[in-house]
Amino acid sequence: MNQAQLVGLAIAGVCGLAAFFGVRSLVEKPATVVREEVVTQTAQVLVARNDIPLGDTITAENLRWQDWPVNALNPQFIDRKRRPEAIREVAGTVARAPMLPGEPVTQAKIVKIGEGGVLAAILPTGMRAYSTRIREETGAGRMILPNDRVDVLLNVRGRNTRADDNNTEVIMRNVRVLAIGQMIDVRDGKRLAEGNTATLEVTPSQAEVLAAANTRGEISFALRSIADLRNEEEIAKTKKQQTDTSFVNLLFYGKHSRARVN
Repeated sequence: MNQAQLVGLAIAGVCGLAAFFGVRSLVEKPATVVREEVVTQTAQVLVARNDIPLGDTITAENLRWQDWPVNALNPQFIDRKRRPEAIREVAGTVARAPMLPGEPVTQAKIVKIGEGGVLAAILPTGMRAYSTRIREETGAGRMILPNDRVDVLLNVRGRNTRADDNNTEVIMRNVRVLAIGQMIDVRDGKRLAEGNTATLEVTPSQAEVLAAANTRGEISFALRSIADLRNEEEIAKTKKQQTDTSFVNLLFYGKHSRARVN
């Protein structure tokens, strides 16, 4: 091998080593990660510090400020920037809806003392609260609780003592129970409702029917399934029937019926 060939091999070897180390440095070099920091703008909103049951008087200890993303703010939330004294202002109000820890407080969930009772605050527009006496054996064994739905039955006893002389009819269906006695909310896992008075959510016409039914006989309840809470069609149909002025309720020899007014 002559001198020219040796020089060529030397140059080729140097180039090969340079290429090898160059590729190796590229492979082993850690990738550069570019991190973009996303800064989320927050505001402070008023939230419940602990569980606040329906009907409870709210104190300052029940409330606190919590950071909340600005892009997730609801106009109903109480913003500290707009109402810095909100804790003092809300303290002393009554919860018209139950609130969980960390849940934002809104004006719709509270009512000031003097603006009406809690029961009046939770009534939907146009509805009435009507109370009627019940007995344990006619109220599903004290198992009916606030916010349950019931069918209202009327039992009219005839002049005779025979069982077949009694008349029982369903005068309302799928009616919401607002309260049993003084209880308007289930607390501490309470399963038995105490009290001999039930308050129902009814239309004005239904209140008239209940008032008349109390003079005719004994009121009792039949507890409905929780699935009926979704049966809005039946509820609307019942309310329409009770408010339809083209019909009148008739009582003839202890028998109840409805007749169309011409």
